[in-house]
Amino acid sequence: MTEYKSGSNLEKVLKAGYFAFTGECGPPRGANVEVVRKKAQHLKGCVDAVNVTDNQTAVVRMSSWAACLILKEEGLDPNFQMVCRDRNRLAMQSDILGISAHGIKNMLCLSGDHQRFGDHPEAKNVYDIDSIQLISMVKKMRDEGAFLNGEKIDVPPKIFIGAACNPFAEPLEFRVYRLKKKIDAGADFIQTQCIYNMKRFREFMKRVVDMGLHERCYILAGITPLKSVGMARYMATQVPGMDVPEELIKRLRGAGKGKAAEEGIKIAVEQIQELKEMEGVAGVHLMAIEWEHRVPEIAKLAGMLPRPKVE
Repeated sequence: MTEYKSGSNLEKVLKAGYFAFTGECGPPRGANVEVVRKKAQHLKGCVDAVNVTDNQTAVVRMSSWAACLILKEEGLDPNFQMVCRDRNRLAMQSDILGISAHGIKNMLCLSGDHQRFGDHPEAKNVYDIDSIQLISMVKKMRDEGAFLNGEKIDVPPKIFIGAACNPFAEPLEFRVYRLKKKIDAGADFIQTQCIYNMKRFREFMKRVVDMGLHERCYILAGITPLKSVGMARYMATQVPGMDVPEELIKRLRGAGKGKAAEEGIKIAVEQIQELKEMEGVAGVHLMAIEWEHRVPEIAKLAGMLPRPKVE
């Protein structure tokens, strides 16, 4: 693991050897600050850091950096997300300096969903650089104190660098090698896409451990509670790279009318407890998707409370 210290709470928790627990906050589709503050109240004391999505699913929302500042005011450790879809390298480097200047210490580097899936399908994708190049650029800015063109930065940004990984996207055999490329580029931590097929994820993690990647980077497994049979069906059939076993769908259906959501939370808790014992997994990233109010309950049931305080 890198000896670099950004000062982020998430980095401190991971480096101290605790099993990390991160959450997520989707910004509102407007300038309503209170929406962000309300979500923050459910996450306080329950998570080590909070991801703030960047125009998720290519739908216009309050900017990630703005919502990060609000969460920081609320005492949380925000994880700024940046997608390659919407910015060129000038805008990216500018925003990286900006978030660091405001004390935001975590960043997740992403490709971004294609604009055709969002609310402005006529928008132009940018993709000046890809997510692996973005990771490398942030590392260069931080460790070398230099912009992408080699010119020096007067005060380099202090960033704990994160990236995403989908263990279930095709081609499956390439997934672990793509993860390695992101770690080679400079990722300090990885958050995976949501996991439902635990058997296949265990196989993926065995390959990660066999290659020693878990010793070079912190792997946080992604969990999204299933709210209904309909949501499970949608995830299974409409979301690329998602693997939802039929037995989970049957289990939700068998819970009875109006009880699928509670069964979904029970499944998520069981997954977290299993992940805590899985070699190579350093934490869990809980993506509650507008279910922030259920995060304290999930955290408690999964034995994730109280969260450690690391100086």
